[in-house]
Amino acid sequence: MMQTDEQAFLQHYDKTAYDTPLVTVDPVLFTYHEGQLNVLLVQRSGHPDRQMWGLPGGFVDLQRDATLEDTALRKLREKTGVEPPYLEQLHTFGNATRDKRSWSVTVCYTALIAHQECAAHIATVTDVRWVSMAQLATLPLAFDHGMIIEHARARLRQKALYSIVPAYALPEKFTLPELQQLHEALLGKPLQKKSFRRRIEQAELLIDTGEKRMDSGGRPAALYRMGKESGAYTFVRNLEA
Repeated sequence: MMQTDEQAFLQHYDKTAYDTPLVTVDPVLFTYHEGQLNVLLVQRSGHPDRQMWGLPGGFVDLQRDATLEDTALRKLREKTGVEPPYLEQLHTFGNATRDKRSWSVTVCYTALIAHQECAAHIATVTDVRWVSMAQLATLPLAFDHGMIIEHARARLRQKALYSIVPAYALPEKFTLPELQQLHEALLGKPLQKKSFRRRIEQAELLIDTGEKRMDSGGRPAALYRMGKESGAYTFVRNLEA
């Protein structure tokens, strides 16, 4: 069979003929635990920025990763032992100064997971830990990861205004007060309890499990879980309205 012009071109194409930047994928994994939003950080074992703390990302593996999302999930599995139920591409950052090694590009993702889903695994990994947002300023952060984390938190704060996406950071079964407390932690302000509950119930986003758990006030609170399509729902008016 005669080769087409394109086949011949591809056979002899030299991908090293042009400069290429370093390309990494950096997922920003959040959870909600003991009333605080936490982000997963990894202590770097090698240069550059050795011993500093950074996101659990890395280079694309051309043999194993068919997509950028594959890279993000692979790196998170390596550090947490599980895949997060929520992963969304956040932003692409790139310039000549963010990495001391070379011109670099990183594709960032926002991810959410329940603390209990990966706590046991993370406890066995010495270079990985959950860090509260309040603690971030006390740690030496690698590259531009501090700015990336703030960018991801701002996106999550927006999600908290018009969706219940933040619920992916809660256990599979949770109470309405727990969901409200998470939204309040992200928004940095209290929400009107009756209004919040009414909006959630009217949208029919949660499934009542029929189970109850004692809340902080010593009263039994119904346990809910998210519906299959709940994460995709958006409110017409912000939840703080």
